[in-house]
Amino acid sequence: MNFSNRKDLVFLILAGFFVTNTIVAELIGGKLVQFFGLFTQSLGIILWPVVFVLTDLINEHYGKQGVRKLTYITVGLIIYTFLLLSAGIKLPAVNFSPVDDATFNRVFGQSQWIIIGSVVAFLLAQLMDVYVFWIFKKRTGEKMIWLRATGSTAVSQLIDTFVVQFIAFVVPGKWAFNEFLENASFGYLFKLLVALALIPFIYLGHFLINNYLRNHENRS
Repeated sequence: MNFSNRKDLVFLILAGFFVTNTIVAELIGGKLVQFFGLFTQSLGIILWPVVFVLTDLINEHYGKQGVRKLTYITVGLIIYTFLLLSAGIKLPAVNFSPVDDATFNRVFGQSQWIIIGSVVAFLLAQLMDVYVFWIFKKRTGEKMIWLRATGSTAVSQLIDTFVVQFIAFVVPGKWAFNEFLENASFGYLFKLLVALALIPFIYLGHFLINNYLRNHENRS
């Protein structure tokens, strides 16, 4: 990678935010919060719409291969995080540790279920996102960015939400199946509404990236 090349630098920045948001979502996902007093969700849900916006930006400027390669790298890093947490849980804390074993295990032990679910859901959702995005791209060309961004996100978020919440909360017995259906449905709706709200930021991101790259080309 040539760091004097602006396109490489933009990819590095987008990839950095992509990986960071993904892994932080895994680590905070064990905390359940209530939105608007209506439904309960993992705290990590607030970061996933950002991940899918970044996916659309990378898709638009770097194509299928850019997203797929970054997805595989991110899955590897999620698994690496899982192994580090597993090792941390196995190591006993000293008696004067401000965080004791029970607290550490309760927080990061649940995160492990989130990570297992996310590895499966993230991989399926990202590959589906790329596929749907390019179906719309072929039909719309350079127009209607909002349509391919929203359409691909609507499909990928559906897969991501239901798969990850089933593995993370139903499998370990945290939620009954009816709770899962209710919470996952609300979670999907929440993600979809956030994705729609982020459409202006997708256009802003495209504008800034295109402007940054175009200015460099004009100076060359």
